[in-house]
Amino acid sequence: MIDCTKTTIKRPTIEPLNPTPLYPMSFVDLNELAKRESERVEWKENVADIDEVAKTAVAFANDYANLGGGYIVCGAKETQDEFGYQKMIRVGLTSARFKEIENKLTAVLRENVTPPITPLIEEIPVDAERRILVFVIPASPAVHTLKSRPAENGVCYYRCGRETRVAKNGIVMELLTRKNAIEPWDWRSHPSASLGDINTMALQDILLEMGVWKEDARLEDYLSATERIYALVPPFAVSEPMTKRLSPRNFTLLLFGKNPPKFFPGAYTIFSVYRGDDRSEPNALRHEIIGNVVYQARRCIELLNAESYTLFDKQSETPNRQKYPQRALQEAVVNAIVHRDYENHQPTRITVFDNRIEFNSPGALPRSVDKEKFVSGKAAPHWRNQSLAFFFNKLQLAQAEGQGIPTILRTMKEEGCPQPVFEFETDHVICTLHAHPRYETMKSLQVKE
Repeated sequence: MIDCTKTTIKRPTIEPLNPTPLYPMSFVDLNELAKRESERVEWKENVADIDEVAKTAVAFANDYANLGGGYIVCGAKETQDEFGYQKMIRVGLTSARFKEIENKLTAVLRENVTPPITPLIEEIPVDAERRILVFVIPASPAVHTLKSRPAENGVCYYRCGRETRVAKNGIVMELLTRKNAIEPWDWRSHPSASLGDINTMALQDILLEMGVWKEDARLEDYLSATERIYALVPPFAVSEPMTKRLSPRNFTLLLFGKNPPKFFPGAYTIFSVYRGDDRSEPNALRHEIIGNVVYQARRCIELLNAESYTLFDKQSETPNRQKYPQRALQEAVVNAIVHRDYENHQPTRITVFDNRIEFNSPGALPRSVDKEKFVSGKAAPHWRNQSLAFFFNKLQLAQAEGQGIPTILRTMKEEGCPQPVFEFETDHVICTLHAHPRYETMKSLQVKE
């Protein structure tokens, strides 16, 4: 037998699983931040100008790139190692400098920013004497502005890559629209227009064609501030709060207006025909197409159909080829008219040459649309004028959302035509469709004869 009374059991010493750290833990991981794109992180080794840091904080809060905000790291700098890779150096701030920066920046963001910004603040130890100060700026549902001086107007800032820039009018309006501070442009009412500017016959004809006109309905039922013909389309008019006066929305004027250029100077189309390869030809045919946007699109399609004739070659395996596929021409017209910027006073321009057709749509490509994806037909759908796109789709003038450019690319390729060419400028986008190569061959033969 074993005598248990004389057995001594030595219990092991159990260390605590989470020993108390020397410094408090932070939820900000600097090593992880150093791996991220710098558009979300601003590194400040020495904060020489508090106002510059405040501008960056405002830009992060405005979150134009939809990244969720950003981080301002004070007391650290980003550099590169000997191999060219990103490297972060922890310099740190003294206690006095730490408190000075914290107090000054929070005061500026509270007193000089409208609406105020309240950052999350983290401190990360470097050693016993120095700390790194991190301001975490979440994305805000508001659009913020910063005043450098009390008497000045606030300035809006946004983040463009690694830079903080002043937001001009277009970007400010885009930010306000994204954050639902204002309605999209096509949904806004026009203050100088009235219901008398609506062509009621055009309204009735279009609604009949769409199959939404009710036989027992009155025009007043549709031109109201409450009636919706579809859940995704707002009422055609807006009731002013004080006078209760009804004003048509911008898309209502474009779709059914008697004279859209009266309110939007560029809301018409110039259709030109040059019988040559450039504008140096002494003679040209020019049409100024004025009317609602549905009429403009249909008239342009009618004129373009004359350019979509068949090229015949008995010796080819594909004897019948169109100079341009009709579907590509229609989609290009609709894109140019529906997705243009109607705050731009330039007209939509469609120019026909012997060997190509140019579709010039005023307004830059929306900043949220990737150019490479757009050219390849892989960009996500984006509506500049959502209501116009909705109506054109219901009228069978346009494909479903996001299919316009892919349809142009596909039909041109199937017909054997060259790939479309896109040009992006600050105030317009040009889509050029080149004729089928057989046209050049036939033209050369005609010249020789």
